[in-house]
Amino acid sequence: MKRPTRQKARDDQTKHETTEEEGVRSCPECDSSSLVRSSDESEVSCEDCGLILEEETIDRGPEWRAFNHSERNSKSRVGAPTTQTMHDKGLTTTIDWKNKDAYGRSLSSDKRNQMNRLRKWQERIRTKDAGERNLQFALSETDRMASALGVPRSVREVASVLYRRALSEDLIRGRSIEGVATSTLYAACRMEGIPRSLDEVSAVSRVERMEIGRTYRYISQELSLEMEPVDPKKYVPRFCSELDLSEEVQAKANEIIDTTAEQGMLSGKSPTGYAAAAIYASALLCNEKKTQREVADVAQVTEVTIRNRYQEQIDAMGIYS
Repeated sequence: MKRPTRQKARDDQTKHETTEEEGVRSCPECDSSSLVRSSDESEVSCEDCGLILEEETIDRGPEWRAFNHSERNSKSRVGAPTTQTMHDKGLTTTIDWKNKDAYGRSLSSDKRNQMNRLRKWQERIRTKDAGERNLQFALSETDRMASALGVPRSVREVASVLYRRALSEDLIRGRSIEGVATSTLYAACRMEGIPRSLDEVSAVSRVERMEIGRTYRYISQELSLEMEPVDPKKYVPRFCSELDLSEEVQAKANEIIDTTAEQGMLSGKSPTGYAAAAIYASALLCNEKKTQREVADVAQVTEVTIRNRYQEQIDAMGIYS
């Protein structure tokens, strides 16, 4: 049977497709209903055979062209997108510090003094009451700690949203602002799959580890955050990178974790200590030996923890040292 060409399929498209009001569409060539729209929303294509069903030549981008970041910024006529990491969501007005007019000419002495006074009052009126000042301080603390931990911007956004939720539900009363900000950042790291241990978070915070844990448990319970146990394998790439170990060691450590976790050995164990012991064992098996002290320093656990978890893991794997 001769298969119709794609051009003929496009010509017969209107005959085979149902109307938009019916809400059901299919590919005229393979009768598949798996239709996808491109990221720039200019094409609709079939996911199975690749036939393009709709084409639009409308360019929804700007009318100007830019070839580098500075040129793009100079031609752009819009500001930065709104963000939850700022107390006013980034919708405030900023007075530049360059002391130059629109034509690039330097301002006179009187104008500079006037601009300095305007900047001072602009900073003062950005926060209208104590609540906004506290929110500004909390979000700045979150941003500082996130930078020190090296987590991406998405984690900062999630942490800011969690803090705003805690603030709206009056969960901060009787607790320190830094403690709640640190606990929401810790929760955001877990939610985004970029886990950081409590020791790592407390190292960049101004709050004790015990208070962070207590506040985190309270916030997660009150906000009904569904937190799954941290997978030790998520720590393996970072620890191996800091220890300068090969991918072979990393793969072997993941294998040890998978095998021992299936036997129920992970329950009740610290994920950082469990990952550190698996890395120590895999490094020995791959002839890239690291001392227990080196692994313990990177994972921020004790050597005793690594020895105990290591002995349990090699016994479960049937490896005898």
